[in-house]
Amino acid sequence: MVELSGFSINRFKTSNKLYQFYLAHNGLDNNKIKLGARNQRYWDTINSTPDTPAHVDWNDADKYCNWLAEITKIPFSLPTEAQWKYAARNRGTYVIAPTNDGTIRADAGNESNVASEKDSKVYAEKIGTSLGFLSPLPGDLYPPNPLGIYDMAGNGFEWMKDWYDPEYYKSSPVKDPQGPETPVFKDYKGNFTKVLRSQDFSGPGRGLTVVRNYETQNNYGRIPVDKTVHCVVNSSTPIK
Repeated sequence: MVELSGFSINRFKTSNKLYQFYLAHNGLDNNKIKLGARNQRYWDTINSTPDTPAHVDWNDADKYCNWLAEITKIPFSLPTEAQWKYAARNRGTYVIAPTNDGTIRADAGNESNVASEKDSKVYAEKIGTSLGFLSPLPGDLYPPNPLGIYDMAGNGFEWMKDWYDPEYYKSSPVKDPQGPETPVFKDYKGNFTKVLRSQDFSGPGRGLTVVRNYETQNNYGRIPVDKTVHCVVNSSTPIK
């Protein structure tokens, strides 16, 4: 059992439109990685659709949420894993899939509630890109969960504030767990890792609330084509 102080979470993952404004406002460059021509075209394309999620490594996700806090004087931050899970599970109930009704239905026509590769192909064709099944999707393509939060079952892994530790919740604090105070778990390359939640692409059995993933803060120095972020506000006062 976990007890959390009041917080709010953005309804949508941070969009390209908002993130590109942040970059322009601060005179920042989104091309920090040297890419070949093919990868550069891909990176430019997935960043060019304003209503799809921005793709960021952990460092940039953290900087963005902190910037929101700075300019609004509202306590924005990356979500803790406990906050994300509480929101995804509809206020902490035992919901396996963070969808509108706790199930995952892809390619089910009007009954669908998560996206599939087919949706990505259709969207890529609609907007005139060659991304195909690799295309990110608008955040409001399918219904939100019962709390009104979109895209928690896919359309990009989501960065958490926490360092990753597979054993953390065996002895974590009951009140507002923040993850380990210092890095704990290394990947097979010897890099410390942060927690990821949600999923890169939606589909049956993916993006479940019981699944944890991890990644290095800089995404191994590669372009973060499948990493996204929902920022939170750490305040008991509702944010509109």
